[in-house]
Amino acid sequence: MADYANPKVLVTTDWVQEHLNDPKIRLVEVDVDTKAFDAGHIPGAVGFNWQTQLQDQLRRDIITKDNFEKLIGSAGIKRDDTVVLYGDNNNWFAAYAFWLFKIYTHEDVRLMNGGRAKWLAEEQRPLTVEATKVTPVEYKVDQVNTDLRAQVGEVLEGIRSGVKLIDVRSPDEFSGKVIAPPGMNETAQRGGHIPSAASVPWATAVNQDGTFKSADELREIYFKKAGVQPDKPVIAYCRIGERSSHSWFVLKYLLGVEQVKNYDGSWTEYGNLVGVPIER
Repeated sequence: MADYANPKVLVTTDWVQEHLNDPKIRLVEVDVDTKAFDAGHIPGAVGFNWQTQLQDQLRRDIITKDNFEKLIGSAGIKRDDTVVLYGDNNNWFAAYAFWLFKIYTHEDVRLMNGGRAKWLAEEQRPLTVEATKVTPVEYKVDQVNTDLRAQVGEVLEGIRSGVKLIDVRSPDEFSGKVIAPPGMNETAQRGGHIPSAASVPWATAVNQDGTFKSADELREIYFKKAGVQPDKPVIAYCRIGERSSHSWFVLKYLLGVEQVKNYDGSWTEYGNLVGVPIER
């Protein structure tokens, strides 16, 4: 991992096990819901539900600064703690949480490489169903970094100005053959992709065990094949913003792209808008 632009943002399963009793390391499992967490999790971890805790429940938006402060404080996490995130679906939702922690400017946030699946696959790793005892603290956000997030107006301007758009959905979603993966509820009125977007499915960035590919392999995928330039702006999108946060993490932290944003409105917003350009 030393060849990544920011190698400290990734930790191994070995590292996590070695730090299970470190009071300054706070483990957080982030899943689409908490069923998997309740069935067994890393000792000392708390569980966040992506659907109900990391998103506003009234409007489609990330949680507010006040609600983020309440959530993180209730988990006993302090501003100077090292937060290690992991979760299901190859860390999609953990990467979304990483993005959210960075919007609310928590300094030391990391991903466990390989996520929940890798921990489970390594049979010697401990699991527990016991709830982690935490002492709530007061958590205060000093600044909010909205530069990490793209809104639809910026996407439309990006089409005109030549901003590099990366569509991380499946090839069938990109082509418009399907609007959403099978069984998914969030959908759109139209299929296709944003004009000028390059198709780089999120899964091209990971190995079979869910760990990230080497820096050289990632540079081949994003720089040479997709045409991303490290010093030029990039916007990543998917369907609801979780897969694109995974690719955003790769671009910004593993490859060091300076100006990369996650368009979390993604296709469920764009594909429902009246009058916007779509390609197939």
